[in-house]
Amino acid sequence: MEPIVYTINEMAVEDRPRERLARNGASSLSPEELLAILLRVGMEGQNAVQLAGNILRERKSLLGLYRTSYQELCLIKGIGPAKAAQLLAAMELGRRIATEDKKENYVIHGPQDIFYLLEYSMLAAEQEELWVVILNTRNVVLDYLKLYSGSVNSSQIRLGEVFRGAVRYNATSIIVAHNHPSGDPTPSAEDIALTRALIQAGRMLDIEVLDHVVIGHKKFVSLKDKGYAFST
Repeated sequence: MEPIVYTINEMAVEDRPRERLARNGASSLSPEELLAILLRVGMEGQNAVQLAGNILRERKSLLGLYRTSYQELCLIKGIGPAKAAQLLAAMELGRRIATEDKKENYVIHGPQDIFYLLEYSMLAAEQEELWVVILNTRNVVLDYLKLYSGSVNSSQIRLGEVFRGAVRYNATSIIVAHNHPSGDPTPSAEDIALTRALIQAGRMLDIEVLDHVVIGHKKFVSLKDKGYAFST
């Protein structure tokens, strides 16, 4: 027998996602229910909550959904251009909220601050990205930007490009960071070689490379703390 499919309006009022959100707050809802509110309507044979559950299973997780492009979203059954745009807009708002308090006067005390600064921006990356954080003499962030996307190694990266922003700001130090999409932040031999090359180039420009932080899933490794490339 086919399972009975109820529309949201046919659910008991106290069970409807929007009503539960208004009564108990957004944190009381499951990921499927939150996603259903964004979708608003389901499709033939599925209400919005059921459709949301199917989407999350197809993308493996919320993180998988976050990493899905607009074009890929439009290809998922039950999501067209309008719903795809709504989902991406909501996720981008979440990303901006997560980074908004780090825009001004954000001080770097250690590698954990680099992790907090960049983790959310790197979550969506399915390939390696190299970021540069530009600091003033008090270790306040002047700017941070993504320079490379793809293979991060010394043979592919133009070292001068890494320091261009620091030269523009007349900064004396930078921190570089990149992600490992596998989730394991253990530095590779290429990571260490790149760090050595950057340190040497920085000395020629009188710009100190304070650290190289490798970011994985909910964890990070500081090459300086580990003594890789920074050892005398």
